Amino acid sequence: MSFDEKYFSTHTYANITFAKYSMYWWSNRFFGMLARRYGRRGARLLEVGSGMGHLVGQLSAAFEAYGMDLNHWAVHQSKKFAETASLQTASAQELPYGDGVFNVVIIKHIVEHLPDPSKAINEIGRVTEKDGILILATPNLGSLLKPWKGDKWIGYQDPTHISLKPPQEWLRLIEEAGFEFVRVFSDGFWDVPYIRFVPKQIQKLIFGSLGGLQAISGIVFLPMTWGESIIVIARKISL
Repeated sequence: MSFDEKYFSTHTYANITFAKYSMYWWSNRFFGMLARRYGRRGARLLEVGSGMGHLVGQLSAAFEAYGMDLNHWAVHQSKKFAETASLQTASAQELPYGDGVFNVVIIKHIVEHLPDPSKAINEIGRVTEKDGILILATPNLGSLLKPWKGDKWIGYQDPTHISLKPPQEWLRLIEEAGFEFVRVFSDGFWDVPYIRFVPKQIQKLIFGSLGGLQAISGIVFLPMTWGESIIVIARKISL
C-alpha cells in the first residue's frame, strides 16, 4: 500500500480526521500540549510525517512551524489547516534540513511505517539542536493487553506497519541518536473490545478512562506498558 490520497481517505486514522472531539482530535491536542510544555516558544518545530497538517497547524501560533510528509497530496491538503507553517514533500529518512536547526521534533506514529526507522531517528538527531526535544509515538508491542487481542491488536491492522519493534528497541535507537529520556509512558487501553460479550461502551469506560484522563488533563502518568502506544519525550544531549 502506498501513502496516497486513497490511504488518507479510507484509513481508520483519516476517517475521523475532521471530527471534533474524536480520538484523533484529542491526540493532536495532547501532543500539542506536550510540545508547548517541553519546547521553547517561538523556536523552530518540525513535525515529521505531518499528514493532513492538523497538528503542525495547531502549533504554528506557538512555534516557527515546519511540516513534511512523503505524500505530496497530503502536503497540498495540509496547507488549508497549516497556513503559516512551512510545508514540503520529503522522506523521514532523508530530512531536507540543516544540522541542529529544530528545538522540537515530533514524529507521531510514523516510524512503524518506515523501511529503515533507525535512519529516520538518526536524521532527527542530526536536525535537533542541543537540548532540543524529540516527541515520538509508535505502537506498543509491550502493551499489557496486547495478548488479549491476539492477531486483532490495533498495531497489526494497518498493512503499512512494516517496522513494529519492542519498546526497548525504540529506546535503544533513540539513545544512539544522541538523546536522553525525559519521560517514557503510554496512552491507555483504547483498543476495545478486550473482552467478549461485554458492550464496547462499557469497556471504553473501564479500560479507556485513565488514557482519557491523561489526554484531557495533559498530565503524563501512565506507565509504558499501560497502553497501545509507547510515547517518548527525549532531550538531545550530544551533537
